[in-house]
Amino acid sequence: MKFSIIFEAQLADPTVEREHQLFHDSVEQAVLAERMGFDRVWAVEHHSLKWYAHMSAPEIFLTWVAARTSTIRVGHGVVCMPFAFNHPARVAERAATLDLLSGGRLDLGAGRGGTEQETSLCGVDRDRTAQEVEEALRIVGKAWQHEELEYHGELIDIPPHPILPRPRQTPHPPLFLACSRTETLRQAAELGIGALVMGFAGPEAIAAMRTAYDAARAERRGDRLVSTEINDHFAVLCPTIVLDDRERARAVGLRGQRFFAQSIGHWYGGAGLPDEAVVEGAGPEQAAAELRQAAEQVVARLNEQRIPVRPTSTATFHADHAYGTADDAIAYVERLRAAGADEVMCLIQMGTVPQEACLETIRQWGEKVIPHFAADRRRIADRATGDRT
Repeated sequence: MKFSIIFEAQLADPTVEREHQLFHDSVEQAVLAERMGFDRVWAVEHHSLKWYAHMSAPEIFLTWVAARTSTIRVGHGVVCMPFAFNHPARVAERAATLDLLSGGRLDLGAGRGGTEQETSLCGVDRDRTAQEVEEALRIVGKAWQHEELEYHGELIDIPPHPILPRPRQTPHPPLFLACSRTETLRQAAELGIGALVMGFAGPEAIAAMRTAYDAARAERRGDRLVSTEINDHFAVLCPTIVLDDRERARAVGLRGQRFFAQSIGHWYGGAGLPDEAVVEGAGPEQAAAELRQAAEQVVARLNEQRIPVRPTSTATFHADHAYGTADDAIAYVERLRAAGADEVMCLIQMGTVPQEACLETIRQWGEKVIPHFAADRRRIADRATGDRT
């Protein structure tokens, strides 16, 4: 079991000053995460999504984090791979440079960045995003395994060129795909890359998604692999706030989650303004009720626009997550592990969560949650050693 933190760079009531502080706060969290034993830091890429995600240049954020740390891995979770967002050759160049500077600590995920707000900014053809993401992954994988890149595909032609520099990791950094549907899980498995499972649906839905991913892996023939290096890692989102005071942790977490629901619903479904989700002093029961109300508003707006709402959609997430004490978080991670998670991506920095709660959550995970599972690994290893002797 691996443990990581994922950053959206969310911001309620954004001002220039608050935005500046947000990035420094996020770096402080990442540096603490290394000290507390986390394995990885992920950063998203979104564009023009005010409130929901101010992380539009993750390669710069991750480079800053890499310079301030020495062991924790840095991950693109994910790069927007449609060509008008990022040309595949430029993705390969930038990612290889970061891998070199970090001493071989990079992981590279791919995604579509599919909101109309984002695609209209960069002139992306929304009907081609899935195809372009897959083709970009093939190009990046090929660029890192050959002296020269030459690519002639359905959507893009690249004449022979060396792609410089080459990454530190051999043959290249691990590749991942953002997954929220059975189709993308199957795609990731067939391409031979890891799954970054986003969404708030919980362990039961995660178990079903793991089953779909494993079924596609079992049927994999190898004709769609994007690289000779296969990565079957399955990472899942884990919203969490952990404090000594269980009730306060749930109130802070649910308030942050409601902000997340409202802000993503605004851009994906036009449902209200995210500052409506900023509720001071809400107790856990009130916060949970407000979360359900926000989700219902999002679902209603999506239905009005004839946009299908999936069971794993972030628009329908619920309040049962790792909010509470360290013991509550351990119990929740046990459920995620049983569901098939190889990695837990902690979502802590939701828009209304104060910095002190983020830092305390990271400390509690590092001092109590992660050691619990490390000890569990040692017990399993000791038993295996005993069986062999």
